[in-house]
Amino acid sequence: MDLSKLNYDAETGLLTWAVNAPGVSAGRIAGCPGTHGYWVVCLNRKQYRAHRLIWRMVHGEWPNGEIDHINGNPQDNRIANLRVVDRAGNSQNRRNAHRDNMSCGLQGVTWNKQHKKWQAKIVANKVRHHLGYFADPKTAHSAYLAAKQRFHIDGGEN
Repeated sequence: MDLSKLNYDAETGLLTWAVNAPGVSAGRIAGCPGTHGYWVVCLNRKQYRAHRLIWRMVHGEWPNGEIDHINGNPQDNRIANLRVVDRAGNSQNRRNAHRDNMSCGLQGVTWNKQHKKWQAKIVANKVRHHLGYFADPKTAHSAYLAAKQRFHIDGGEN
């Protein structure tokens, strides 16, 4: 793959074409939004997610894992916003509840029919932790956020 066809601006996170070629003009933004909001660039008839190309351009090698957009915006490809993580680390930036947990739309919160209360829970280090039952979903979500900070950012079970 010839990455010399692309220029990268680390301040804006944009890739632009460095050469004129059929269908592309030097200086124009390379790629377009693809599935899940990630910017996609076609090189040699193969599609690549822009953040992976950028990682290779900046670090000289393909990332060893997934690329996490730290601020959660999949189109913000500034190198300062990119980091290599494993699958579990990448999912920690999820901002919304999973599709199978849309009872209130808050991450880590479900309605418990048996107790008739909102339940907060979190999975950390492949272990499910029950955080309690709460009268309202916002309080349960606050408990979830506190646990997320403790387990995932601090990295331990304090």
